[in-house]
Amino acid sequence: MSQPTDQDRLLDHEYDGIHEYDNPMPRWWLATFWITIIFSVLYVLNLPWVGMGRGRIADYEADMARAAELAAANDPLAGITAASLEEKSRDGATLELGKVTYASMCSACHAADGGGGIGPNLTDGYWLHGGAPMEVFKTINLGVLEKGMPAWGRTLKPDQLTAVAAYVLTLRGTTPAAPKPPQGVPADSAAPPAS
Repeated sequence: MSQPTDQDRLLDHEYDGIHEYDNPMPRWWLATFWITIIFSVLYVLNLPWVGMGRGRIADYEADMARAAELAAANDPLAGITAASLEEKSRDGATLELGKVTYASMCSACHAADGGGGIGPNLTDGYWLHGGAPMEVFKTINLGVLEKGMPAWGRTLKPDQLTAVAAYVLTLRGTTPAAPKPPQGVPADSAAPPAS
């Protein structure tokens, strides 16, 4: 049996005087090609409307739920409740921290005695964003950007944040030197916390 020559490897067709060899594809290229086809079949079978898998959207939602659980587990503000804020409003050390933080961060807009200035009066029974303890905490934490109040949750530490909210609760019902007129709506929860 004779060895194949270059002439035997030439294909029958010719273009512009150029002949083409019948060269097989490299094995690595063929392996990559078949692996890609197998992967694409498995990928399609993971779609819920085609195959047996839950699908990419379900996987994404499960991952997001796990991330939310981890974030909640590591959130130092997760245990804050209305009852805990009212309890903190009766704790001397918390109130002292809240008073110091209020004086440095809040008094420029709400006045040192809470009577209001640029910001609303915190001593009366009228509230723009809710006067319940958790509403006050949420307003301090998330801010009201459209009205110029920053989100203090990004700046203050968690203990400072809860201390300021507790301190603001103690300002209700006090008499400031020059109170700003009422703004917002009356809130049933605006009464001073029980001592």
